Amino acid sequence: MVIATVFLSIIGMSAGFALGTRHESSPPAPPVNLPTPSVGVTEGTVCPAEMLTTARRAGLSTALTEVLQVRTTDTGMVVWICQDPSGALYYQANDGGEAATWIEGQTALFLAKVTLENGTYVATASDGNTFHVNKRQLRIRTKNGEQTHPVVPQ
Repeated sequence: MVIATVFLSIIGMSAGFALGTRHESSPPAPPVNLPTPSVGVTEGTVCPAEMLTTARRAGLSTALTEVLQVRTTDTGMVVWICQDPSGALYYQANDGGEAATWIEGQTALFLAKVTLENGTYVATASDGNTFHVNKRQLRIRTKNGEQTHPVVPQ
């Protein structure tokens, strides 16, 4: 039994050494230049805790940094656009803002795969509804029509 343990230890150390040597001889990966959104970048501001909780439930396990936050002047809804370290964008809206009741699917909506098109962030829900938001307005397109809400940056 002792001989088998020693033998397996030697094999493990040899394999580890070989892989370590191979890793040391590999050239370092070139730096990745991520695109920086051009609208309302606020570096270092962490997105709301409720958004991060929803993102984790959706399988995202990284921090999100705020890119844009606006409040509609007519309804008080707050919209956040946040970015993960890889550059992917996410949409979050909540009726009444961060301090209001936050119930995903009722008062709040989280969407992944947001795109930036000509200075406007565009998010599409699974039902086909689209949300277009920038520093001036939130435009919601549904199969029943379109709503436009003026916004103010937060």
